[in-house]
Amino acid sequence: MKLQQSEEKDLIRVSLEGEVDMRSSPELRDELLAVAQKKIPQVAIDLQKVGYIDSSGIATLIQCLKHVAQYGGKLTLVGVNDDIYPVFELAHLQDVFDLRREGTID
Repeated sequence: MKLQQSEEKDLIRVSLEGEVDMRSSPELRDELLAVAQKKIPQVAIDLQKVGYIDSSGIATLIQCLKHVAQYGGKLTLVGVNDDIYPVFELAHLQDVFDLRREGTID
């Protein structure tokens, strides 16, 4: 998995590429917790280039969601593609996360 961050005034975007699984989740968890510690109002995780996500990847995203919500921020998952959207549906998480098929926040 590759990870890239970009920051604007009130937004941080974390773009992921590859597979988000039990091998890559610990690194992702560390990165996302560091992002949450910055307490930026809007956090966007870009999943456009993620071809696979397993339960450990989902758990990592849920953990980030909780941390961002604790300080009153908002987490949005953008670029949720056809390969991974069914995982969110199967786990009934489409109502938990702000899921966007497109890669933008607005």
